Amino acid sequence: MLKTRIITALLLLAVLLPSLFLLNPLYLSGIFLLILALAAWEWSRLIAPQKGRLAWFYALLLICVIAALLYTQIPVIEFSILLAASCFWLVGAPILLWRGLRLPITKWPLSFALLGLLIFIAAWFALILLRQFGVIFLLSTMALVWVADIGAYFVGKALGRRRLAPQISPGKTLEGAVGGLILTCIYASICAWYLPFNLTLFGFVVMRLGFPSMLVLVIGLTMFSIIGDLFESQVKRLAGAKDSSGLLPGHGGVLDRIDALLPTMPLAALLVGLML
Repeated sequence: MLKTRIITALLLLAVLLPSLFLLNPLYLSGIFLLILALAAWEWSRLIAPQKGRLAWFYALLLICVIAALLYTQIPVIEFSILLAASCFWLVGAPILLWRGLRLPITKWPLSFALLGLLIFIAAWFALILLRQFGVIFLLSTMALVWVADIGAYFVGKALGRRRLAPQISPGKTLEGAVGGLILTCIYASICAWYLPFNLTLFGFVVMRLGFPSMLVLVIGLTMFSIIGDLFESQVKRLAGAKDSSGLLPGHGGVLDRIDALLPTMPLAALLVGLML
């Protein structure tokens, strides 16, 4: 399984990295939209498994809504979407996680459908906003989630004893989460000290708020990447699914790969916007 995961991850990076560096922002935004549309298709299949054909309509609806918002280009709407999604991740997601497997997802399909649109649209706007600060700025922010995932995986395998959320995701451990936090702090510190300040989110925060504030930000974003991962695991558990789909061998579905990015990107974009 690990070998398959690594091969798939390398293939994904082989596509993502050239796209980030070679494509102009318009084409890149289209790729982000395609990825999120696939995630929306998977989301619909999880919240309404008995209505599989509706998933295609849901993905198309996401594309149409984003296209309409892109056409209108009203900054206050974009900011409101980022703010609403951030509020959900800050308040709503922890409350839903606290409910555990007692969350009646099948009774609230419309609510979860609207929630999905909110978090996917916010993630798209966040990626586009962060890209405006440069490819390295966006890539290094996304890499924070990957570093946290790597740290949590290997530390959890080696030292994991206490389950973080046994009902929702038995494989995640407290030790793994701490390992991910430590590794992201090291990663962000290296970025801040050895790269120009305006090249990464971490240097950007150090330049404006100082090094301690940057570490607080990194810890916060890492914690919310864990919340995003757990929230998607919760939805899968409630839907009786192991993976969001089988599109990515060894990884499950697209949603399984971007679940931790869904909260971190809007929160990072909102913080950057407030610090300008």
